[in-house]
Formats: sequence, structure tokens, C-alpha cells
Amino acid sequence: MTDEHRRTLGDMAKEIRSKNAGPFWVTMELFMRSAADYATVADEDFVNERVIARLYDLDPASVQIFRIPTLNVVKISFPRPVPQGGLRDRDIHAGQHHVPLAALVPAG
Repeated sequence: MTDEHRRTLGDMAKEIRSKNAGPFWVTMELFMRSAADYATVADEDFVNERVIARLYDLDPASVQIFRIPTLNVVKISFPRPVPQGGLRDRDIHAGQHHVPLAALVPAG
């Protein structure tokens, strides 16, 4: 891999999606292409509560991460910044929340 294009989390995943988990929570799911890609993403130094909190301006204590190695899936849940359908809600289905996460690049 050249320095111009390092693999992002989005490159390593079959699919990354975000969606509502009720009117007050967002869930993101990372479906990884392989066990090796899953191991990179599931590494707590790469995707962890602090990283998610920084990306989405959250309290790290409010972030929940579930690692499912048998499926090569990482699931992340956190409170919505505003309730679904509220006056300031810019993404009623939470379908665009995954974009900053997909751009992450592992260290090294």
C-alpha cells in the first residue's frame, strides 16, 4: 500500500451502516471482509470508546461497542445528538452517521 492510499476502515469492510436504534440511539455495524480485517478493526487500540467519542462529540462512557468474532462484525451504539424527528434532527434515519467512521485509517 502506498502512502497516497492507506486502507481505510471502509476499504476493509463489506458494509458499514448506521441506523436508528429507537428515537434516542444510533447503531453502526461494521461487517468486515475477512477475519484479518476484523482483527484489525476489533483491536481496542483502533476502534474504541474514545475514538468514537472523538468522532461524534460524545462522552466515551456513553459509547457501547460489541465485538462479534464469529461473524466478523463490530457493532457500535451511542445516544443520538438530538431525538429522532426533533427540530434540530438533520438525519431522521441516522443513515449517514457511519461516514466519519468509514474514513478511519489504522495506525502503522
